[in-house]
Amino acid sequence: MFLTQQALSRQIKELEEELGVQLFERTTRSVALTPAGESFLVAVRDLLDRFDDAVATARRTDRLLSGRIRLGFIPGAALELTAPIMTAFRAAYPDVEVEMREFPANDPSAGLASGVTDVAFIRLPQGTQRIETEDLFVDPVVAMVAEGHPLASRTSVAVRDLLAHPMTLSGTTDEVYRAFWGLYDARETPGTFVGVTSVTEETSLVSAGAAIGVTGAAVMTYAPLPGVRFLPIEDWPGSRVAVAWHLGERSAAVARFVDTVCGVRDRERDLVARIEARGRVEGS
Repeated sequence: MFLTQQALSRQIKELEEELGVQLFERTTRSVALTPAGESFLVAVRDLLDRFDDAVATARRTDRLLSGRIRLGFIPGAALELTAPIMTAFRAAYPDVEVEMREFPANDPSAGLASGVTDVAFIRLPQGTQRIETEDLFVDPVVAMVAEGHPLASRTSVAVRDLLAHPMTLSGTTDEVYRAFWGLYDARETPGTFVGVTSVTEETSLVSAGAAIGVTGAAVMTYAPLPGVRFLPIEDWPGSRVAVAWHLGERSAAVARFVDTVCGVRDRERDLVARIEARGRVEGS
């Protein structure tokens, strides 16, 4: 019991005094339970067994959560955080099935707007209604231009350098999303836009010289294409990558998933810092 004989004797005496009964009969040769001590022992053993069962049940319920999550994501998902997030969640909740589905550029909500997903990795800002979000990191924005484009010799650009050129833009009806990637707030007159449905289509159009593009710096790593140059934009905010779910409709499985996502984000601070440094203008 990791106690000295004196300490154990003192605890027994204190227990007897608290109960008001004698639990042990002591002689110089032996120590035995009294009838009161025997009945108390039976009751306490039963109580401790039920307490241990309650602790085990609570832990098992938390650990062996079952169910299914429909996880939507935009291209790139949570970037380098995706693998550690999924690994951590599967290890903690192996009985939860995670059904992953990528959505095209015309659905920046990754299925939340239509209700076909329960939780999603998305990019902000966007105008999707009745969702809650938790930011993971900020992905700097960059301009994509063809190698032969007049801006290709630059090391960085300002928004004003981009406004006169035809620009790729998602065909989504989400005007908040379109305004961010189309640089609407910097325009005095409407721009010329070429609709795209995917990152690969966008980079192909840029490579062919049909338009320039404004995109996340992650494209430099995840979808590079020969003939395309990436230029940091000096005066435009980055895009926030977030985990999102339906407002007021977070199931137990979704709650555990969101908690896991945030835990990995907070643990992987160096990785988040590297993501946020990619494509950033020197000195900014």
